[in-house]
Amino acid sequence: MTTPVSPQPLGLGADLPRLAPKTRRIRIDGYEFGVQYSPGPSAAVTAPVFVIVHGIGTSHRYSVPLHRAIATRHGTYSLDLPGFGGMSTPRHRLRVENYAVLLGTLLDTLGVTSCVIIGHSMGAQFVTELAVQRPELVSQVVLIGPVTDAHRRTAVAQAVDLYRDTLKEPVRANLLVFGDYARCGTRWYTKTLSAMLAYATDEHIARVAAPVLVIRGSDDPIARRGWCNSLVHNSLDGRLVEIPGHRHLVHYSAADRVADHIVEFAGVGARP
Repeated sequence: MTTPVSPQPLGLGADLPRLAPKTRRIRIDGYEFGVQYSPGPSAAVTAPVFVIVHGIGTSHRYSVPLHRAIATRHGTYSLDLPGFGGMSTPRHRLRVENYAVLLGTLLDTLGVTSCVIIGHSMGAQFVTELAVQRPELVSQVVLIGPVTDAHRRTAVAQAVDLYRDTLKEPVRANLLVFGDYARCGTRWYTKTLSAMLAYATDEHIARVAAPVLVIRGSDDPIARRGWCNSLVHNSLDGRLVEIPGHRHLVHYSAADRVADHIVEFAGVGARP
C-alpha cells in the first residue's frame, strides 16, 4: 500500500533539509511530541512512508543514520514520544498500550494513513501494539533489537544485558544514548521500565496482521537469537535478519545495511 508523502498541514517538509531534519514540537491533547521529517528524493512522489520509533529513555538522535539512509529513497519520519528526547514528561505513567494510542493519534495528525513502522528496543513494543490497535495504519512492521525476552523479563536481567552491550557499542552511540537517558530522567525511565517489563511482546505479535521483519545484531546480548526466533515463529508472517558483528544499536552501527533490508522488505511485502 502506498501513501502520498504530504506533511504540509503541519508545515513540515519544504523548510526542512532533506537529510538533516530539524525537530518540530507538536502538542496533542496535552502530550508533547517531536517530529523529524525528510521527504525523500521528491515530496511529490507517491511512495511508502517510513516511521522510526525510539526505545526506552532515548530519542530520535540515535536513529539519525538509519533515518538518512532510508530518506535517500523514501519519505521518512523519526519521532520523539512524550517524556523522551526533551519532550515534556506526562503526569502519569503510560503503558505500552497508551503509547500506541498516542502514536496513532500523532500519525493521524501528520496525515499518515499507511506506513512501514519501525521500532527499536522498547520501540518495538510500541509499534507492535500500534499494529494490533490500528491495523489499517500499518502496512509492514519492523522490529529492531526487540524486547523484552520472555526468559529475561526482570529489571536486573535487563540491566546486566544493557551493561554488557554498552561495552562494545560505538563510543559515539553510547554518548547519544546516555545523554538521552539523562534528559529522560531516572523517575520517568523507571516508570517506563515497569511498562516495558509488563508487556508480553511475544504474545501480542501473534495478533499483528501485517508482515513482520525482525532485525538483530548477531552479537546483541539484549535481543538474543532464540527470543527473536520466537517472535518470528509467533508472527503470522514473520522473518528474521541478523547483521553479523553488530549489537543492540545495529540501526546506528550498520545503518545502511539495516535500511537496505527494511526497504527491500517493504517492497516485497507491499500490499496492492
